[in-house]
Amino acid sequence: MSKPVLTINGLSVGFGRGDAIEQVTHQVSLSVKKGETLALVGESGSGKSVTANSILKLLPKGSSHYMEGNIDFDGVDMLSCSERQLRGIRGGRIGMIFQEPMVSLNPLHKIGKQLVETLSIHRGVRQKKAESIAIEWLGKVGIRHPEIKVNAYPHELSGGERQRVMIAMALINEPELLVADEPTTALDVSVQAQILDLLKELQQELGMAMLFITHDLSIVRRIADRVAVMQDGKLVEQGECHALFHAPKHPYTKLLIDSDPRGEPVPVQSESQNILKVNNLRVWFPITGGIFKRVVSHVKAVTDMGFELKKGQSIGLVGESGSGKSTTGMAILKLVRSEGSISYEGQELQGLDRNAMLPYRSKMQVVFQDPFSALNPRMSVAQVIGEGLRVHQQLDEQEMERMIVEVMEEVDLDPASRHRYPNEFSGGQRQRIAIARALILKPEFILLDEPTSSLDRTVQAQVLDLLKSLQSKYGLSYLFISHDLNVVKSLCHYTIVMKQGQIVEQGDTHTLFSQPKHAYTQELVSLSSF
Repeated sequence: MSKPVLTINGLSVGFGRGDAIEQVTHQVSLSVKKGETLALVGESGSGKSVTANSILKLLPKGSSHYMEGNIDFDGVDMLSCSERQLRGIRGGRIGMIFQEPMVSLNPLHKIGKQLVETLSIHRGVRQKKAESIAIEWLGKVGIRHPEIKVNAYPHELSGGERQRVMIAMALINEPELLVADEPTTALDVSVQAQILDLLKELQQELGMAMLFITHDLSIVRRIADRVAVMQDGKLVEQGECHALFHAPKHPYTKLLIDSDPRGEPVPVQSESQNILKVNNLRVWFPITGGIFKRVVSHVKAVTDMGFELKKGQSIGLVGESGSGKSTTGMAILKLVRSEGSISYEGQELQGLDRNAMLPYRSKMQVVFQDPFSALNPRMSVAQVIGEGLRVHQQLDEQEMERMIVEVMEEVDLDPASRHRYPNEFSGGQRQRIAIARALILKPEFILLDEPTSSLDRTVQAQVLDLLKSLQSKYGLSYLFISHDLNVVKSLCHYTIVMKQGQIVEQGDTHTLFSQPKHAYTQELVSLSSF
């Protein structure tokens, strides 16, 4: 048996100053061997990232306290290391991939410079040699035209490319241990699969140990040798991956496994009428050039989109980033300019001015992917939820208060919390606030743009159940944009698959998922079945 590269023994971490220190992890013990992948799983706030960041002492100085325990990396006690020793290990012997590459990459420096810098610091490689190694590693992590992309800035790359750059940066010094903190959460299923395959391939090549932090159990099944489950700062279960999934012992592990999206869409009444009809929808953004800024070409975001949505029906819109899903939704709500026909309850919306559109604004609502960005942090929850009422209806304060309380109860939020602010709520609660804001206007159609992708599995399941119960009660129609096919399968009656702005396949969800015809749909379905 090989000796562990990393051993965490009885680690307890707290935050605060003086006597007001709150303990957030409790005697966490785990180890990772050479060539092994240990997945650390649990919901937001369970202590996964705190544990991972403790390894390299990356927690905020002054407010973080290592209360007890020790972290041993290849015979080095990390918690008693000097800053100089740590600098030699960080990025050199231990690589780290963070969840959000745009936060981790310097926006002012080209990709090549950032890769060269890490080689220079940790291996003392000269400029010319470092540049060729940087290009080699960009190619290794699957970036096309690495000799061109090495001169790009982070904002000039796609989300998948930026994440690949982060992987190259973490692995370029060939570390003995890689700590990957939610490295694929925000990525499409196809890009996610490529990144996971790449990590496994590079791990075998380098014989590297890997601590992989995630809340997505489908990723754990795909990549992990062993699994450690965290809840409320404590490790509640550890075991070999296959055994843990097939015979979980702790109730919390069972809950996580049972929270995968399941169930059937809400039945649609056979006599339901069409509520929305889209025909030949086109969104092309002009590219101008020359002195006179003439249109020289177009970015073809959406081309010839068409579908019909019935009352009480859900249509899923799936595809990778940049496929045109969100642009289609924004065009239907007339938030971006488009050509073609958008008919709502028989009324053509194209050509309507702002005043003529106002009655339809209350009937057509939207819930976005990131509720924290979509909710005004300076407004109380009552003000956020009641904002639409103030625009669309003339009500006295008492009546408005009654409706806000009513809709909060409808989405399982405590009305007593209506005077608090969005930052005082969890991610799942904030998404319920966003749903309440859309629901209070009693809409008939709601555009749901990735409303569950940033949520933990258990919270995601709760939000999906809520959306189904509201649809069943009020006959709501949903256009559901997602890259998670399991969620689409659970909610949507009909599915449209998009790629590069065009429909590649569409049909009844069950048929489309069980008998996909197009190669791209087949790829998406096979990747979602882990």
